[in-house]
Amino acid sequence: MSDPTNRVPPTDIVHVEHYCEHPGCKRWGGFGFDLGRSRTAWFCGEHRDDGERGRRG
Repeated sequence: MSDPTNRVPPTDIVHVEHYCEHPGCKRWGGFGFDLGRSRTAWFCGEHRDDGERGRRG
């Protein structure tokens, strides 16, 4: 019985699309801010300050 050496191991990587929540912005939201128990707001680099302000209240 042979053991295949070129087999790719299974992964549990999950990719979720997060886009910037600033009105009118369509960019990737790479910065997430926890706003509560089950809410995360996502913003791009240009609008990251919006997330900082939202997190502070």
